[in-house]
Amino acid sequence: MIIAPSLRGPAAFLALTGLLSVATAPGLFAAGNRQATSQIYVTHLQGEALIDTGDLIEGLTPRSVYSAEGAVIETRENAENSMVFSNGTGVFFSPETRLEVRRFVQEPFSPVRNDLEIEPSISQALINLHRGSVGLCTSRQVAGSSMVYSTPHASVNIRGNRVVIEASEFETKISLIEGDVTVRAGENDAGGQTLQNGQQAIIRREPGQPPLFMIQPIPANESAALEQKVAMACLARRTVYFDVVDQGEAAGSAFDDVAGQQAIEPIEVIPSRPPVEFTVSTSTVPSPDQ
Repeated sequence: MIIAPSLRGPAAFLALTGLLSVATAPGLFAAGNRQATSQIYVTHLQGEALIDTGDLIEGLTPRSVYSAEGAVIETRENAENSMVFSNGTGVFFSPETRLEVRRFVQEPFSPVRNDLEIEPSISQALINLHRGSVGLCTSRQVAGSSMVYSTPHASVNIRGNRVVIEASEFETKISLIEGDVTVRAGENDAGGQTLQNGQQAIIRREPGQPPLFMIQPIPANESAALEQKVAMACLARRTVYFDVVDQGEAAGSAFDDVAGQQAIEPIEVIPSRPPVEFTVSTSTVPSPDQ
């Protein structure tokens, strides 16, 4: 078992009880990682994906971390990737997806956390899905947090837990596997529609046709693929969590916040591998007469 020297709180308890081992993710302070109070961490990458941080456009690499607010992430054809936001939300990107983090701010959070399933602090996220498909697996939000995904046809207020959003030129689909979301079809839909588990909202706007907004059960032929996307997002969020260290522990790091008092640090969660216990059958034990 490997336990990071800075390990604290619930992760230390889990490590000591043998449920997991934790190591600080390598390469987190490499060039290109920018100062931020909110971050995204790349857990999985297959194919080519790019990130535009405003200063630089570069290819994503696994186990790298970037400033979240203002970032534009794009997956190419036959590519997919998974990321985790510092509020504990896992996101799976399908091929040919383009997503813009228009706003993502997060309050500093306590270095001692009692439940890793709850987001570490209040966060405000406004994210634009230009095209493609994302699967989301969120933490339980704390009071005061908000998460809104917008597409060319709709906006989705997400309060949890597992949801898939798909956007194309003329259509948006929101499929709620489990949780609580409200969908608004344009500015004139002030109240929006709240989905139930297993429901799918479709907003379609074709030239010369009136807008279509319908809610239906998730079709059986789409269910498996949608479940796979949120499963990948949930798997991603279980591989890393975000913690804070004092300025003295990370002086001069790229993760010092604006106030210079705390640094947010991604911590990679590595499942422990207990030793294999061999069982000897009594039939193979020699008798005293042998």
